[in-house]
Amino acid sequence: MAIEDFEALVVQKSDRGTEANIVRRTLRDLPKGNLLVRVSYSSLNYKDALAVRGRPGIIRRYPMTPGIDAAGEVVACDNGLFQPGDQVVITGYDLGTAVPGGYGRYIRIPSSWAVKLPEGLTPRESMALGTAGFTAALAVLKLRQAELKAGCRDVLVTGASGGVGSLAVSMLAAEGCRVVAVSGKREHHPFLRKLGAVEVVDREKVYGPPDKGLLPERWCGVVDVVGGRMLAEVLKATSAGGAVASCGLAGSADLPTTVFPFILRGVSLLGIDSVHCPMGIRLRLWNKMAREWKPPFLDEIATEVRLEELDEKIDQILAGRLSGRVVVNMQEV
Repeated sequence: MAIEDFEALVVQKSDRGTEANIVRRTLRDLPKGNLLVRVSYSSLNYKDALAVRGRPGIIRRYPMTPGIDAAGEVVACDNGLFQPGDQVVITGYDLGTAVPGGYGRYIRIPSSWAVKLPEGLTPRESMALGTAGFTAALAVLKLRQAELKAGCRDVLVTGASGGVGSLAVSMLAAEGCRVVAVSGKREHHPFLRKLGAVEVVDREKVYGPPDKGLLPERWCGVVDVVGGRMLAEVLKATSAGGAVASCGLAGSADLPTTVFPFILRGVSLLGIDSVHCPMGIRLRLWNKMAREWKPPFLDEIATEVRLEELDEKIDQILAGRLSGRVVVNMQEV
């Protein structure tokens, strides 16, 4: 196969709706940009699943190749920021939503979007982390900046069986926190303990009476990936001066709560935006994930599939049945 001819998953839109197919593309189909990357691995995120299924509000122009994560080798860089052969990681920005993303063998992007692969990570490991790992790392960083003390009692992680949640459990444990993980998947409780959770509870254990504006103080910090009622309940039970990092809406985008946690306990609600995060913070967090925050069981967290095998995993993640991470091998057979 010539370099100009490659496979990509492309979502098309017509009067009949949206349709996703693996098709042949050429470099001429890629947008302008000063960095050309041959993708070796991508990953599956909830946002990717929504994009492939044509859910509104994700893809901003059609046709589009999803994949908000990519790791690969630099083929060419017009401005000299990278050299051919450099290994790079790209997450966030407009990748996979307005610019063809990691579900294509080649991407062309602004060089300012890329991070040189740090020592301590392989390209596959970087995609086992991907946006999920970067989001988890950003949440842990913000909790630490909120003066969440290492070793403080009970830091909660909701949705802990998923990609962001499981990686947050591991990173918080590496920071010396006493991690309590919330997961409705009992078969995954032993693995969450292996990642560093000292306790794993079902989601019902987190909920209190619906008519209460505050609950007994239980958590000094929280990483919440669920949103909705779960986020409202953990806010009610966060200790005075504590902080909750909100980075997901798997449960709901609504927030049925009151101002009581904020004005009576001084609880901080920290928003996590991994898409537009400044490059200085990106570099810092990728280096931490390659070293002290690198999960010790990263290979066990990730399942590897080929592009043509992705459909089943998309169904699972949209149904809430997927645990851990899915790495997409984009290398030619």
